[in-house]
Amino acid sequence: MTRSWRLFRRECLLAVEGAGPGGTDLPLVLLLGVGRNYAAHAKERGAEAPARPMLFAKNPACAILHDEAIRVPRLCREPEQVDYEGELALVVREPIRDATEERALAALLGVCCANDVSARWWQKEGAGGQFHRGKSFDTFCPLGPRVVSLEEVGDPGALQLTTRLNGQVVQRASTAEMLFPPAQLLAEISQGATIPPGAVILTGTPAGVGAARTPPRFLRQGDVVEVEIERVGTLRNTVVVEE
Repeated sequence: MTRSWRLFRRECLLAVEGAGPGGTDLPLVLLLGVGRNYAAHAKERGAEAPARPMLFAKNPACAILHDEAIRVPRLCREPEQVDYEGELALVVREPIRDATEERALAALLGVCCANDVSARWWQKEGAGGQFHRGKSFDTFCPLGPRVVSLEEVGDPGALQLTTRLNGQVVQRASTAEMLFPPAQLLAEISQGATIPPGAVILTGTPAGVGAARTPPRFLRQGDVVEVEIERVGTLRNTVVVEE
């Protein structure tokens, strides 16, 4: 039987059912993203590949479940700008600090699919120098469909990731292409800073985002975005543009 856990909504945060101490639920309290962790994505955005992990925070309250709607807020309608980013997410179950790569992986509950939805104007021109606002509007972090253990998944740094928009493949890569693989990434983030239980680390997106296409292709009313990762599952969300 596959070892996995159900995600559900508890007030304004998501939680993992039965994944905490003594079988309690594990609320997802921290969302961290990583920019430009695939060289091809950095290139398509006209940027240099970073020498160290490029971290940013997302509001944990922006996370939503499989089959819930990605809602484009009114202030993101003009200019058209809301983009998809299919990613592998790491879900932490034990506190870690100054961890080795081996210890970092041992602290994981498992992995799931993620979509680091991004409002590009608010990420750059409207950002005040930080990614946070453009990455943190409500519903801008779908997670799911379940959290699957590493015993089932195997090496999280060797998984095929595919993103589809309305059934068309728009991103396809292996997590082996990451500049900072999951174990290295998690260990690096833990140096000097405690990563708490319930932290979710989005590990970066490969090439193929809508903003880098000619012409750009941003999310529109009724679009369906699917993020599929082998041995993990398929995360699906439909887009609703708020009036």
